Formats: sequence, C-alpha cells, structure tokens
Amino acid sequence: MPPRLPGRPRVLFVCVQNSCRSQMAEALLRRLGDASVEAWSAGSRPAAGLHPGALAVMREAGIDLAGHRPKPLDALPHVDYDVVVTLGCGDACPPVRARRHVDWGIPDPADMTVEELRLVRDHLAARVRTLLVELARDRAEAVLAECIRRDLAAASATSS
Repeated sequence: MPPRLPGRPRVLFVCVQNSCRSQMAEALLRRLGDASVEAWSAGSRPAAGLHPGALAVMREAGIDLAGHRPKPLDALPHVDYDVVVTLGCGDACPPVRARRHVDWGIPDPADMTVEELRLVRDHLAARVRTLLVELARDRAEAVLAECIRRDLAAASATSS
C-alpha cells in the first residue's frame, strides 16, 4: 500500500468485543493526541455494552466513556488506516487495510479486577504515547522525503 500524504494519521484499535481495551486505547489516543490524530476502535464480535471496569478506571483518569458503544468493524469509515493496533485478539481480528499493523497483546480483561484494569489503562497510555512519537517521526520523515523530491526535481529542471 502506498504511503498516505502527511496529515492527520488514522489509527484503528481492534479487539474482540470493543468493550474495554480498544475503547480505552481510542479514548487515550484522542486525549493525548488531541486533534493531531484520528482515533477509531471496533471489535470483531462487539459486546452489548462497555466493560464496567473500563468505565470506572477511565473515569479515574478524567476520561468519560459513558457515551461510547461497542461497534463492529463494518460500522467504521472505509478508509486506509495508517496504523491498525490489535489488542490480543489473534485470529479473531480480521485484516484491515493499513500501512502498518501492530499487536500489543493485551490479555482479555473479562475477569480482571479494577486494580488489574488500572494497570492495563496505564500500560495502554504508555503505548499510546510511544505511538504518538512514532507517528510524529513518520510524518516528519514523509515531509522531508517530499522536500528532497521537490529539490531534486527543481535541480533537474534547471540543469536541463
């Protein structure tokens, strides 16, 4: 897949139920990335509602997930994503078009305690911060490559 032009990167988080891990990651990316990135999440087999523990630990971090709902992948815009992050769903996550795919391998939170969910939230926040740095680096490299192409084209035009 050809690289997208520099702009707001699109990131999709995918897990099985879209009720905890991917919802938390999406919300954290929206908060930490502000308007610099488009964040989405979905599930391969969405649950009926959000995991109550996810609501609680995100509220502790000042992020309200009350208006969020689990959604299937086919409910998302049909666009090319810059990064698709799977969160431990293995074969249950169908392929999605993206420049890059990564798996963060977060265990299923179904039976986790609130304390364990706090650790998941904090781990996701650290991963999201790293992802934001990577996205900024990717954008800077794309801009630099475009500048080099323009300079080479200009130099070629003047030498002809």
